[in-house]
Amino acid sequence: MTKNISVIIGSLRRGSYARKIAHQVIRCFPDGYNVQIVEIRDLPLYDFDYDDPDVSDKPTPEAYTHFRETIKASDGVLFVTAENNRTIPACLKNAIDIGSKPNSDVAWKNLPAGIISHSVGRMGGYSSQKNLRLALSYFDMPTPGQPEVFLGQSPSLFDEDGAIAAETTVEFLQNYVQRFTELVYAHPRG
Repeated sequence: MTKNISVIIGSLRRGSYARKIAHQVIRCFPDGYNVQIVEIRDLPLYDFDYDDPDVSDKPTPEAYTHFRETIKASDGVLFVTAENNRTIPACLKNAIDIGSKPNSDVAWKNLPAGIISHSVGRMGGYSSQKNLRLALSYFDMPTPGQPEVFLGQSPSLFDEDGAIAAETTVEFLQNYVQRFTELVYAHPRG
């Protein structure tokens, strides 16, 4: 049975390192996985008025509904994100907030999650990953244990063709994807 994995990139820029990493990691998934990037660039800023039953003049945006349904149809979600000002990018926080409502039907609830962070500096997005884990902990989302993935000095990861150059990094990412897929099988939704 095919497993659906949603990949959420914590960057809106087409040429971002997070997007390049995500495209490389998608190749690491074994057969039997439908792995798709779920774009968050067109999600309106979260406003609880959209979900408040007492507010009748602000209907829920179609983009919210589509995003929530896509996440709820997923067997797992993989976040690939940069670090902005020692936390997660605003677009990613917005997506998390949108998926967290309405309270009676949270898209993230119990969904297995993988996290890959990066930064142009040496710490590999440590702060963004820790902040993302904090936000996701509210939804009882299981994540792979150690080792976590912090990719430092991300501009130096890629060769001239855009592939990850170091075989050790590729193997490390493949191992992480393997552990993530095992987690997805161990925690089926439903």
